[in-house]
Amino acid sequence: MGYKLIKNGTLIDGTGAVVENAAILIKDNKIEAVGPLNEVKQPLEDVEVIDAQGGTILPGLIDTHIHSMMEIKDIRETLVTPFSMRFYQGMHYLKRTLNAGITSARDAGFTDVGVKEAINSGLIKGPRLQVSINPLTITGGHGDSWNLSGLDTTHPTYPGMPSGLCDGPEEVRKKVREMLRAGADIVKVHATGGVMSPTDHPEFTQFSQEELEIIVQEARFRKGVKVMAHAQGSEGVKNAIRAGIHSIEHGIFLDDEAIELMLEKGTYLVPTLLAPVSVLEQGKTSSDMPEHSVRKALEVIDIHKDSVKRAYEAGVKIAMGTDAGVMAHGTNLRELGLMCEIGMSPMESIMATTKVAAECMGWGDRLGTVEEGKLADIVISKYNPLDDIHTLEDNDNLVVVLKDGVVEKNLLVENKVLV
Repeated sequence: MGYKLIKNGTLIDGTGAVVENAAILIKDNKIEAVGPLNEVKQPLEDVEVIDAQGGTILPGLIDTHIHSMMEIKDIRETLVTPFSMRFYQGMHYLKRTLNAGITSARDAGFTDVGVKEAINSGLIKGPRLQVSINPLTITGGHGDSWNLSGLDTTHPTYPGMPSGLCDGPEEVRKKVREMLRAGADIVKVHATGGVMSPTDHPEFTQFSQEELEIIVQEARFRKGVKVMAHAQGSEGVKNAIRAGIHSIEHGIFLDDEAIELMLEKGTYLVPTLLAPVSVLEQGKTSSDMPEHSVRKALEVIDIHKDSVKRAYEAGVKIAMGTDAGVMAHGTNLRELGLMCEIGMSPMESIMATTKVAAECMGWGDRLGTVEEGKLADIVISKYNPLDDIHTLEDNDNLVVVLKDGVVEKNLLVENKVLV
């Protein structure tokens, strides 16, 4: 791969620092040097120069909560769509995600390890993934899409995608083992009901404290794997934190005790503020979104914002995640504007999408900041998001995307010069 030199841009390095007229020297897939242009020693051999043209250089962005293989569609369409179509659709979802500057992501359900391996081997384009395979859920809970008509629209199982339904201590223990056997990098559990499920409510508590502790222990003891929890109601959130859950997804109903527990345990919050916003938007414009989801999203949206605001003000670690799949893939960076609306600064929202997100995924030693020795995941924005965070929402403003030292997207075609 050789050398690449990115120059003529302002660097936001992910640590909170800003470097004017910055340069990043990349050798193969790693960052070899970074700093002001006049301090970065350039190699004597040929180097590919990428001129940022006065834009802003950022670390590769990270979404810690996506669903790579789905986008919400009308149930009638889902029922007549061939099963294998989801894989071909998923290829486009993943490419759109990468084009939005998301070079790494944590898949929160319904993506098998083969998809991750297809990306890693170069068969398809997409962010590097951690996969959870299939979320664990109780009978009748979030993730069990049995409808009152008797029709079951739960995501189908297949080799590599075991069912997530489990009840009681022994079943949850076995189910964790099945997910790990299927290649899970992280275990996902539904600790409460949710907005999208037809027969429960976000405040409903799922799984007992004992069951959650077994899930955490089994994942940790067998492979050192962490557990992420869909948790919206306050009691379910607190059960999950006490059990040792690594990250709380959504966190809609956070009371003071839940926030204190998160601070005490060092638990991450992945707010997914974009999820209820998108549910309501789709409810107004199409029939794809179920009525029960629109009703529940309307009920919780303001409560959700207030909970995340209070968690942020208290100092809870916040990692960016969107629930992409509930909304269109490639629209992920709308989340940063919503994070700023609850009080975060543009810099804090960027750090939540880079450094903090990488640490949440256990990849802080290799990703999340532009520093020597780290993987060369780099994004160049036409505009400075510190001036207007919403400029990141237009994918055309993300003009260059590098992942692992490879240029995956380049709208500045004239900048490829050898010197």
